[in-house]
Amino acid sequence: MFRLVLLTAPTALPDEARLLAALLGAGSKTLHLRKPGWPAAPVEDLIQAIPAQFHARLVLHGHPGLVRRYRLGGLHLTGQQRAATVRRPTLLPGQTLSTSFHSLAEIDRHRRRYDYVFLSPIFDSISKEGYGSTFKLPELRAFFQRQAGRAGYHAPVLALGGIAATNLALVQVAGFAGAAVLGTIWQSPDPVAALRQLQEQV
Repeated sequence: MFRLVLLTAPTALPDEARLLAALLGAGSKTLHLRKPGWPAAPVEDLIQAIPAQFHARLVLHGHPGLVRRYRLGGLHLTGQQRAATVRRPTLLPGQTLSTSFHSLAEIDRHRRRYDYVFLSPIFDSISKEGYGSTFKLPELRAFFQRQAGRAGYHAPVLALGGIAATNLALVQVAGFAGAAVLGTIWQSPDPVAALRQLQEQV
C-alpha cells in the first residue's frame, strides 16, 4: 500500500500541537516531528502537548531518548547523525528507524539498515527556494524495477521534495513505496484540507 507521510514545519507555528493533532485525527498515519536545531526540552514540550493517543504515529528527527521515553513510532536520522552512528540506535520493539538520502548510490549502499528511507528532491522543492530536482522519473522507475528483481531486504523508499496532489500519481508510477509531504501542507491556508486532497490521490 502506498504510504503518505507528513513532516512538520521546521519552525514553531501558532497553536502547533492542536494543528498536528487535527492532521493526525484526519487520518495521517505517520507524522515526522522535524525541528532542526531545537534542543530536547522544546521538542519534549511539543510531544507532551500532542494527545498521547497519537504518540505511536510520531517519528522524531533526533533525540532517541525521547523516542523511547514517550514510546513514539520511531526515530529518523539526519545525514549528520547517520554519519556519526556506528550501531543501530537502541529502540523499543516496533519502533522504526529511518533516514534521508539524496542519491540512488546512497540508497544502494545503506538502505538495508533502515525500515524505510526518504529520497529527495524528487521534484523542485516547495518549501526550499532554489532546491531543484536532479532526478528523472524514468531513471527512478528503472532503479526500482532492478531492485525488485534482486534478492534480500530492500527498505521502502519514499519520495520527498515538491510532492503535491498534482504529481502524486507520477510518484506512484515511478515505483516509490510512498511520499513524504512538507511544503504542500504548510504553505496551504488549510493544512487539513490539503492533507485530504492528497489522500484522495492515494
